[in-house]
Amino acid sequence: MRISPECLPRGPRLPRDHWQKEIAKLDPDIEYEEMSRIVAQHEFPWDLQQALSFALFRTYAVPSIGRLLFETNEFTKNVQRRHDDTVLILDAIATDGMASQDGRTAIRRMNKMHGSYEISNDDMRYVLSTFVVTPSRWIGLYGWRKGLPAEQLAAVRYYQRLGRLMGIKDIPANFEEFSDLMDAYEAAHFAYDEGARAVADSTLSLLASFYPVFPASIARAFSLSLMEPHLLEAFGYKRPAAPVVFLSRGALKLRARIVHFLPPRREPKRARDIREVKSYPDGYRVDDLGTFPTGCPVTQAGGMQARADTGA
Repeated sequence: MRISPECLPRGPRLPRDHWQKEIAKLDPDIEYEEMSRIVAQHEFPWDLQQALSFALFRTYAVPSIGRLLFETNEFTKNVQRRHDDTVLILDAIATDGMASQDGRTAIRRMNKMHGSYEISNDDMRYVLSTFVVTPSRWIGLYGWRKGLPAEQLAAVRYYQRLGRLMGIKDIPANFEEFSDLMDAYEAAHFAYDEGARAVADSTLSLLASFYPVFPASIARAFSLSLMEPHLLEAFGYKRPAAPVVFLSRGALKLRARIVHFLPPRREPKRARDIREVKSYPDGYRVDDLGTFPTGCPVTQAGGMQARADTGA
């Protein structure tokens, strides 16, 4: 069931718990796409964008992932466009649905790109886990309200299905398994790599550019203040001073208190509409997004070519 903004009552503003009541009508085991869409585009649009940015960022600390991204040159030479392509591909899947034409095209694009490189199932499964766990933990720390158990279950079902469409094997069965997988994988694999550090530096510079009212050094310190010690250590970053960490995290908690008193969002805020996406001022087609590596895809255990050819 899709809820159209045109169906919302006009006149007095909606009660703050409007979308929570709509979520309560949905079954997270079946209607997980619609539930996830409400969470991402009405309840926590800014938070989810930040959380997913940090989810991707932390994957660079796994050397096999960070080094591969460095060797493509795409995340150091064309980081703005790679950021935008990632946002827009995921947005097409989330906004239009995995079974929609644009959703299917986006998944095929993603699979074709992944299928051009030797990426282990373990790495793919780890990246998937960051998309489930990091947003939930972010909302728990900085959301204007606590996440609901049904929302967490919907996210699990959403990424389980997306993972299957990506050809990922041995996907965790529940949130606890996703969380344990992410934490254990990071403990076992996070390590310093020069190429990964270069990708991280480039991405941090891009993130700083999203807030031009602040000097780059302040924006960088703010981002570093939100990272766990083991992530900072893996990149060789020095942890900001305690007062900077306190102020940075406190600012997010203050924002949450302010947002708590704002009216619920009537119109969905889609990732494609955010000002940080700058690469396509004249529009884009989903099947033109991403990279188009030349040569034959690399096959490996689990069938990377099968993953590349998976439809939605």
